[in-house]
Amino acid sequence: MPDTEKQSVELIDAALVRRLIATQYPQWAHLTVEPVLPGGWDNRTFRLGDRMSVRLPSAVAYVAQVEKEHKWLPVLAPHLPLPIPVPIVKGAPASDYPWPWSVYAWLEGEPAQEGLIDNEDAFARSVASFLVDLHRVDVTDAPMAGLHNFYRGGSLSVYDGETRRALELLAGCIDTASALEVWGAAMGSTWSNPNVWVHGDLACGNLLVKDGKLHAVIDFGSSAVGDPACDLVIAWTMLGEESRHIFRSALALDDATWARGRGWALWKALITLAKLDESQRKVDKSNQVIQRILADQ
Repeated sequence: MPDTEKQSVELIDAALVRRLIATQYPQWAHLTVEPVLPGGWDNRTFRLGDRMSVRLPSAVAYVAQVEKEHKWLPVLAPHLPLPIPVPIVKGAPASDYPWPWSVYAWLEGEPAQEGLIDNEDAFARSVASFLVDLHRVDVTDAPMAGLHNFYRGGSLSVYDGETRRALELLAGCIDTASALEVWGAAMGSTWSNPNVWVHGDLACGNLLVKDGKLHAVIDFGSSAVGDPACDLVIAWTMLGEESRHIFRSALALDDATWARGRGWALWKALITLAKLDESQRKVDKSNQVIQRILADQ
């Protein structure tokens, strides 16, 4: 039996989900349970019948996200221009799974990727419009950025040491001098305006496309209130030069915030690339992201 202090659960599969549903919500025990692919890292998601999904934290570091999403997603949803996950019920820890878990309404769409998006410029405008409305939502009593969301919306200085170590490892692989300039510019300012809501992980896997257009935004586990710079990462991970310009023009954010946005994108790309061997580094997407960031700087 798992200990509630255990850091992770080794096997989260459809059989486990069926047991949890049968025990706690027997009215749904007849519904099919299928894993959603590609699988997530922080959480594992399964489709429950045709209209629901089940989401389970994969490790103790992600457990606090459950309560946060159940409390705040219903608050955010009415103010946003696109569908976001709607919590239906919260499951309880059990003998074979030690943490709370969630059932949500199913959202249609496929993770954003090239070939699914009809018009990248329109896609960029839709993401920007979503962020503009998210930034307008009242932040009273909302959770500040911190350990619970890995400091998304907080200070980049948390990752300064990790970033500099990655740069040392990547010497000779990338233009580390230019990367240090980007990082220095990112570290040179802080958000001094009123805090706003941030999604915290606007990656392609959390942007659902339907009929060629952005249809829904999922996975608010890294959400909090703070500096919106962390949500600008998509400008370099997904968007081409023209659509990046459109995205930036649609957001009323200053140059310093964009500099910190480059920093967030650079940090993640560097630590990802540093974990690979030399042959993988040359062709990995993270290398391409770094080149875009340096060229944009």
